[in-house]
Amino acid sequence: MDLLLDAGNTRLKWGLRDESGWRGQGAVAIGEPDGLAAVLAAAGPIRRVLGANVAGAGVAARLAEILGECGLAPVWIEPSVSAFGVHNRYLDPARLGADRWAALVGARALHGAAALVVTSGTATTADVLDGEGVFQGGVILPGLDLMRSSLACDTAQLPFADGRFELLPRRTADAIVSGCLHAQVGAIERMFRRVAAEAGAVCLLNGGAAGSLAPLLEIPLRRVDNLVLEGLGCMLSEL
Repeated sequence: MDLLLDAGNTRLKWGLRDESGWRGQGAVAIGEPDGLAAVLAAAGPIRRVLGANVAGAGVAARLAEILGECGLAPVWIEPSVSAFGVHNRYLDPARLGADRWAALVGARALHGAAALVVTSGTATTADVLDGEGVFQGGVILPGLDLMRSSLACDTAQLPFADGRFELLPRRTADAIVSGCLHAQVGAIERMFRRVAAEAGAVCLLNGGAAGSLAPLLEIPLRRVDNLVLEGLGCMLSEL
């Protein structure tokens, strides 16, 4: 069994995989990585650990301690110029986030045509992957909850809204939620224009806010859980 880790801003996503495919996936809060110990205890023998870490050195050190107690040493991926059918056109390829790189690799493996690769978590990323597997570039914007919380923190009379989407909101809470959703969906749909003319182009959507965004997107759409883990699974052959 192999253990794959996606250490993000909010959650530590994990997956267990063997030659037949996924044996389990889940997540724990990034501030409580000790929850991974229970996963390890129930998993049985693990031979390799591969991960993408954007949570920082402190999280990496704590995970190394937890895994070390089981005799395991994690390998953290770094983006490259070209690998696994994806060519990275970032001006400084090494500066691309490890999670975005893994998601692009996963997207290429799951969908061989052009795609807009969208992860909707603490931040929302929308990355353009053309039909030849070239990552042309992408955008990063605050995620849905971060947008809502910024209004609550930085304005005098706007709360953290527990509203709902309305085309023409008539309550402040609905106005906030609807505005944030419009901003997310609008950015995604604008970025999709970069690949829309290519045969088979689709938006591959994953992340914690995918359920809120998917019903509002008016573009070809495929929801895929844990694209980062899918990409890491493709990278196991290099270990």
